[in-house]
Amino acid sequence: MRTQRLDFPGAHGHTLAARLDEPDEPPKAYALFAHCFTCGKDIKAASRIAAALAEQGIATLRFDFTGLGGSEGDFGNTGFRSNVADLIAAAAFMRDTGRPVRILVGHSLGGAAVIAAANQIPESRAVCAVAAPFQVDHVLAHLGDKRAEIEANGEAEVSLGGRSFRVGQAFLDETLGHDQGQRIAELRRPLLVLHAPLDQIVPVDNARRIFEAAKHPKSYISLDDADHLLTKPGDARYAATVIAAWAARYLDEADEPEAVPASQPPLQGVEVTETRSGHLQQCVRAGRHAWLADEPETSGGGDTGPTPYDLLLAALGACTGMTLRMYAEHKGVPLDRASVHLSHEKVHAEDCASCEHQSGKVDRIERTIQLEGDLTAEQRQRLLQIADRCPVHQTLHGPIEVHTREGQAGES
Repeated sequence: MRTQRLDFPGAHGHTLAARLDEPDEPPKAYALFAHCFTCGKDIKAASRIAAALAEQGIATLRFDFTGLGGSEGDFGNTGFRSNVADLIAAAAFMRDTGRPVRILVGHSLGGAAVIAAANQIPESRAVCAVAAPFQVDHVLAHLGDKRAEIEANGEAEVSLGGRSFRVGQAFLDETLGHDQGQRIAELRRPLLVLHAPLDQIVPVDNARRIFEAAKHPKSYISLDDADHLLTKPGDARYAATVIAAWAARYLDEADEPEAVPASQPPLQGVEVTETRSGHLQQCVRAGRHAWLADEPETSGGGDTGPTPYDLLLAALGACTGMTLRMYAEHKGVPLDRASVHLSHEKVHAEDCASCEHQSGKVDRIERTIQLEGDLTAEQRQRLLQIADRCPVHQTLHGPIEVHTREGQAGES
């Protein structure tokens, strides 16, 4: 195994310190590790899990959250939302350097953080929560009576893990008001929960609540007599071995987006998200379905999926074929098969006889329909007329308004 020290810009502009632990051979995949509350990238659980994952062929980036360890910033003015944002920034750094993260691993509060960040890291394929709390505000119990002082005075000196931290109101504000149950239910990724039955810091009932809130595929592994920080080397090694074996089945399909499982409600509307696995590659999700969109290499893409205009033509072609089929069945027309071929180009307006505009360029779609069956000339002509009535055709020819607004993180 080899380890290199790295740094990258965090979500709020601070430089965050990191380590990348890699196997000696080219890695099978990259993982991102989120450490526990007030811990750091070099805590034994983090370093041992990363080392054991490297033995299994998985490289792991572990880093210090803002204000902790070797990272810049003020811990007292951060909180759970900042941690999640830093995770997303870490994934972006890995993505931009050609090492897209496939596995998210979080320990304790870091486990809650990877669950919250997962849907904003579209290239991730599996999530693992080790000794994680079900609710984020579980961590506030560590503040004891200092919480009242923070609420009254805006900040307080708090002893956490044997170290003193100046904690401000921002920490409370960032840590309250999270619906982790909904996030777990909408994770849309395989989830592995590892927890020790005798955990004294985060009771094992938290694992039960996480597991019950999650949709399949989900798995639970007991860490037997391990303590919360996995201080015994064997416990960290065992956890890493289980994570690597469990995640392996989801890595072979890492380049293909996953459809929504039948056990989960279908996505409402259409969602398009950058995968950042390529320069222009996008993940498109609609209902229960998922696919990639891209541009050809000649246009700066990776040619891993249809282009946006391909998708537009596909929508018109599919709608045309469906409309013809429904009409034929309703009217008893002996149509055996309809095939639609479409192409798109921009032409000078003066070259378009049917165009209203006579200056500049206009978009022209050529649609060729092949009709198979024992059809009369009149039936063929009528089917071509019906093709113009398909809803997508009418949408393209009608007035269209596109309203654009900025959405909030996690909003669907």
